Amino acid sequence: MAGRTGRIYRIAGPLVVATDIPTPMMYEVVYVGEEGLIGEVISVRGDKAYIQVYEETTGLTVGERVEATGELLSAELGPGLIGSIYDGLQRPEVEIARSLNDIFIRRGVRVNSLNRNTKWIYAVDEKIRVGDKVGPGDVIGLVQETPIVTHKVMIPPGVSGVLKWRAGDGEYTVEDVVAVVESGERRYEVKLYHKWPVRVPRPFKDKLPPAEPLLTGIRVIDVMFPIAKGGKAAVPGGFGTGKTVLLQSLAKWSYADIAIFVGCGERGNEMADALKSFIQLHDVRRNRPMMERSIFIANTSNMPVAARETSVLLGVTIGEYFRDMGYDVLLVADSTSRWAEAMREISGRMEEMPGEEGYPAYLASKLAEFYERAGRVSALGRPERTGSVTILGAVSPPGGDFSEPVVRNTLRYVQALYALDYDLATRRHFPAINWLMSYSLYVDYVKDYMNERSAGRWEETRSMFLKILQREAELLDIVRLVGPEALPEEDKLTLEVARMIREGFLQQYAYDPNDAFSPLEKSFLIMEAIRRFHETALKLIRSNVPLFKIRELKSPYMVYRLKLYAPHEVGKVYDEYVKTLDEEAGRLMEGVRQ
Repeated sequence: MAGRTGRIYRIAGPLVVATDIPTPMMYEVVYVGEEGLIGEVISVRGDKAYIQVYEETTGLTVGERVEATGELLSAELGPGLIGSIYDGLQRPEVEIARSLNDIFIRRGVRVNSLNRNTKWIYAVDEKIRVGDKVGPGDVIGLVQETPIVTHKVMIPPGVSGVLKWRAGDGEYTVEDVVAVVESGERRYEVKLYHKWPVRVPRPFKDKLPPAEPLLTGIRVIDVMFPIAKGGKAAVPGGFGTGKTVLLQSLAKWSYADIAIFVGCGERGNEMADALKSFIQLHDVRRNRPMMERSIFIANTSNMPVAARETSVLLGVTIGEYFRDMGYDVLLVADSTSRWAEAMREISGRMEEMPGEEGYPAYLASKLAEFYERAGRVSALGRPERTGSVTILGAVSPPGGDFSEPVVRNTLRYVQALYALDYDLATRRHFPAINWLMSYSLYVDYVKDYMNERSAGRWEETRSMFLKILQREAELLDIVRLVGPEALPEEDKLTLEVARMIREGFLQQYAYDPNDAFSPLEKSFLIMEAIRRFHETALKLIRSNVPLFKIRELKSPYMVYRLKLYAPHEVGKVYDEYVKTLDEEAGRLMEGVRQ
């Protein structure tokens, strides 16, 4: 089918209408104009093909050549992905900068996504031998891509038959054939890489229920609103609420094996800052550079809007590839609102009937297709493997309005919401996750895991924290009217403990080396310290000890400082706190008896 050509009929920004292309296919890749700008057929009406061009169309003229390739827009999947920085079309930006000696990607540039010259050390998996029947997902060899990631070379989806030949251990480029699979008269050469259409979800054996939390090191998420491996969550928030810093922290510190950061229409300086910090950071669990398990897809706001869609689809396709190897993958997309805005622009240029606020009628289905590719699965092939793709998508509603279409449609498909609050951000409370608006439907799935690691106290204490915070919101309305002194002592204590929860537990400083990442054990100790203080103070108040005397104790201030200690120091400090609290409470009780 390759070699079919047509002519440009009309140009409307990133939308080009071509005519005379023989039998164009939906989502077929085409090259537009003399410079060969890459585009994709998104609609066919009569003899006209509507193409969204992924590069700047300035200078194109009616009548220029359009060449159809007969192929779908696909990602190259193989060794070399880890540590790479791609644009929305999986063009390696570092390689392009070197070859062009320019900081900007020129139009029509075609560069292989995976380096064809790099030689990888390939080791044969002896469990599968020549003459065995093989199928999709079977692991035939291993490549140590980075010290952290072992790349599994798998039989690609759709390929099955008898393994007729295989290469031995050695050094190979991604283009070298390492195995031959035959089925009847069909012969397939297996290389270290293969291509997969970005719009097509990769197949798997079974979808599994979320049973284990994806730990992020952020207390308000891990302890209050956990997300499971294979889960999907939305992070909506207005300008200045800290979406980008929160997503960067999640990508940096989460317990995922692979982190994929998709900058979809974000400001270039934010992407540059994220890249700089990732390059300098070390993985806290493995003490290795963070880039040895990270992939960046940088589609900044000055790039053509049409490429925003491919950036998120490329990210989730790469995530599914590593999921099939048995890895837990975290994909953060910042932000899906920019993608939705691109959809609105393309839809308007195609003269489609607009939906709410000008967004296309298919906005909801596009968001659903993206988020539904998250999940924890049993992968195809041998040996048996379980992997997951967890998706967190930022949403940037204009003016922080959570009732706008992108937020509302996103909430239909996610199971956790981390609502960022502008008021919290202005008070410098970060992460600015509003505990009254946020929720997680994964609580019941992960409660056994969490209770087991908290001596059975997590569920009870979490519920207590939420009730105290809810009660605080109710009491603050009364305080605004009559002042705090009119409240009963127990309600004053509720306000004091709520402040302790907010400032000593939920608030977390992303740039403090001891507070940026909070292991689950440290979080549980801080949680337990607050619970003990609440129970002890409540007994004292019910024994007629006034709250102002409890505030004068040393122990409450020890709680606030717990988060500032390194994880290995917290246990010792907690024991000192418990001893101090008991001694101080004992003295107050003794004073009441006398």
